[in-house]
Amino acid sequence: MEKPELTIILGPTGVGKTDYAIDLALEYESPVISCDSRQIFKEMKIGTAPPSPQQLERVKHYFIFSHSVTDYYTAGRYEIEALELLGELFKTHKRLVMAGGSGLYIDALCNGLDDFPPADQDLRERLSRQAETAEGLAELAETLKKIDPQSYENIDLCNRQRVVRAVEVTMQTGRKFSDWRKNQKKERPFSIRKIGIMRDREELYDRINRRVDIMMDNGLLDEVKSLKQFEQMPALRTVGYKEIFDHLNGEISLEKAVELIKRNSRRYAKKQLTYWGRDKDIEWMTI
Repeated sequence: MEKPELTIILGPTGVGKTDYAIDLALEYESPVISCDSRQIFKEMKIGTAPPSPQQLERVKHYFIFSHSVTDYYTAGRYEIEALELLGELFKTHKRLVMAGGSGLYIDALCNGLDDFPPADQDLRERLSRQAETAEGLAELAETLKKIDPQSYENIDLCNRQRVVRAVEVTMQTGRKFSDWRKNQKKERPFSIRKIGIMRDREELYDRINRRVDIMMDNGLLDEVKSLKQFEQMPALRTVGYKEIFDHLNGEISLEKAVELIKRNSRRYAKKQLTYWGRDKDIEWMTI
């Protein structure tokens, strides 16, 4: 019996994954399953560039605004919940569409997560305290560069949780974090097709810059202000939020914060492409 097929639309931030996925979903008569580690949070409706109300009306989406920033949400939890959802949806669909830019979440869904060792809570607490300041996080990133260059190149260095975990595992086990992520791929009861979409770099960077301006016009500053009490939650230590928090904390001007959001978003897009460069199963196309 032929397996049902999951088509995953991936690509760097700002490239246009949402529109492409919606058009394909309409062709397949499929919903869209989001694979984005930030659009999942209901309190983050502007800074994560989620589908617009009009786009959400066109096609049903899953994992959009489905959880709270107060939840401790991980790629492992996404793997479990997404597989359960796909199992239900494949009962009535032969083809489904997934879209997102979170490489670790896509890997978790496609391949399964490796069996990392249990956390050393004392070590994690010490590293987490160090990562609370920008200087401390930069020092941890430099440590990671020395002890695990591959992880340094592939993970989002602005994401405190990811940097801490990579350093923690490597220091705890004496084995590089990147090596733990090379174990046996898990079998899935469906076939997977990955389509990567790309644009000319100047066009992509221009789209990213314009999108940040639109976010600001749409009220990103007020959204971040409303989330001030949750500032230290992992979900909010991300591009578009941490820069505004720095402004609200009196560290930088609003103009500087916007400039940094644009710069860090462009850097994140570059890291996403580096991360996926090792995946030979992706069919890349320029749109």
